[in-house]
Amino acid sequence: MQEQEQEQNPLGSLAEGPVVEILSRVPYRSLCRFKCVSKPWLALCSDPDIRKRYPQTQSGFFFNDSGCSSFLNLSGRGPPMVDPSLPFLRKIYDGFEVKKCSGGLLLCECWQYDDHKFDHVVCNPMTGQWAVLPLIPLAESGGPFVYLDSTRMFLGFDAAILSGFTVFMLLHGVDDSFAKMAIYSSKTRRWTTMQIEVMGLGITECVFLNGTMHLATDWASIFTIDAKGEVWGNVDMPEHNGDCKLSIGQSQGRLHAWRIDNYNYSQLCVWVLEDYDSEKWTLKHTSTVSELFGRQRGKDDRSYTAFAIHPDCNCIFLADKGAMAVSYDMDNQEVNVICISQKFKDVLPYTPCFAEPLDGH
Repeated sequence: MQEQEQEQNPLGSLAEGPVVEILSRVPYRSLCRFKCVSKPWLALCSDPDIRKRYPQTQSGFFFNDSGCSSFLNLSGRGPPMVDPSLPFLRKIYDGFEVKKCSGGLLLCECWQYDDHKFDHVVCNPMTGQWAVLPLIPLAESGGPFVYLDSTRMFLGFDAAILSGFTVFMLLHGVDDSFAKMAIYSSKTRRWTTMQIEVMGLGITECVFLNGTMHLATDWASIFTIDAKGEVWGNVDMPEHNGDCKLSIGQSQGRLHAWRIDNYNYSQLCVWVLEDYDSEKWTLKHTSTVSELFGRQRGKDDRSYTAFAIHPDCNCIFLADKGAMAVSYDMDNQEVNVICISQKFKDVLPYTPCFAEPLDGH
């Protein structure tokens, strides 16, 4: 009798508040196992309050594997935490490709074989929610709508705020220094267009941080624009070397930039932007990448890339032209292999979001 009462009431004598606090701190896989204990435990562990408070940290990477969406856990072991086939989309579409990722949401290009058009969908793979982006009405284009181009679209979402997502799309250049941009807000469900002053934007890297989209340009700078399109500006890149492309990312709430100088013994340099107003970059770390891969310095120095930085700690992710990818802890200088048999293409770091920020399907 006592066991039956305990099964029906998994909380026992504990108050609901402390239990929610405890369960929101356990590993996600453990929470999933708790759901299998009984129906009351299933209901408890599926509580929206627990999912909304669940800690959000990077769990792995989406990447393109011969035209198919794949997922690699951050540890490099075990089945994918996220089903990369996105079954909730496959019920509607014949195929899709993950194009962008921000705050736990994905921007996907979806299609059906009997239709020559594409839908652009923002979805949450953890909750199965998704919303289709409308076309952009733009009379100046010579037609009623502008078709969406995923190569010029950038997704912004902050899971800590849950104020909806924003999509930025670069339309076209007016001349050498001006371009048009459209911004979609999930709050208003509308696109707004504006003319911006920027040079060298195209198919570029993006970082959404503190409600602002950061876009790397071809002119050794970072173009910034807020979610409403009201405030924009430029930040110069640190110590630009024309032979080495800099990448950008966010870690611990700050903008970071890094490069690997493959013409200088594959030297890795990582900077952090300490002050936006003064555009002060601080050199955070340097190392020789070939040595991190256990190879002789100067050997195959032109084969390395740094494809991501961890959002919550001083860890950067590196790959060679073969099939090896590693994580490198810049604090204790530890290297961990996460993949030895997979070539990465179009890698997107993924942090799960267990809240429900979408108003679509």
